[in-house]
Amino acid sequence: MPDFPGRRRLRASTLLTVLVLPGVLTGCGGSPGPATLTVLATSSLTEVFGEMGTAYHQEHPGVKLRFVFGDSPEMVDRLSDHTPGDVLVTADRASMDDAAEYLTGRRSIVTHDSLTIAVGPGNPRRIRSLYDLTRPGLRVAVGAGTVPVGRYTRQVFAKAGLSVRWNSEEIGARAVLDRIRSGEADAGIVYITDLRSAGVAASSVPIPADLNVTAAFPAATVRDSEHEAEADAFVSWLLAPAAQKLFHKYGFPSPAPPS
Repeated sequence: MPDFPGRRRLRASTLLTVLVLPGVLTGCGGSPGPATLTVLATSSLTEVFGEMGTAYHQEHPGVKLRFVFGDSPEMVDRLSDHTPGDVLVTADRASMDDAAEYLTGRRSIVTHDSLTIAVGPGNPRRIRSLYDLTRPGLRVAVGAGTVPVGRYTRQVFAKAGLSVRWNSEEIGARAVLDRIRSGEADAGIVYITDLRSAGVAASSVPIPADLNVTAAFPAATVRDSEHEAEADAFVSWLLAPAAQKLFHKYGFPSPAPPS
């Protein structure tokens, strides 16, 4: 049976992580020091942003980064709840549009991704293509229709002319992948880069280019940021060669096509 919304919300709370680079927070009591930017970002960027944070601080010692990760709608909700933030990075344009009133007018597509079918190690159910996802008895996990990976998944199914009956809807690609890794699902649709993060815990069945979609990851400065200039500079840096090289290292296309 599909999961109930309450369970999805519980999964969302467990996905939220905060990455603070060693020694990057300013001192207590308002002591002067480097500006600390809070970057609210989709969980699919956890690994690459971990390395980017270090690289950026080395290039810009006057700016330090604090990353908060979760699914894109959760990051938008944090802004609507007036949780402090300086930069927002989501996994699709729709999520960024939902946050428009909290952002400056400038936004940049900093990288792209595409989808793949995640299956158990060694592909025990012998799934060969998207069309196998309609097989009776197959447990399929997808992103909910309110999250980027879920919207992209439905676009893929529509292009393939498929009506897939999934067993669970998850709050993000990492949650779909968790279903595969735990054995609770036989197959799921995730970003290629998320599949890569699973290592040997999951295998992949490619989706043909003519049926796949391009996932765009936009970034923008938060309107009420106390460090707007520094936030703008970080968003611009994400398109610079040094950042694009790191995106490429973690499986994202590089350089990013023009936004």
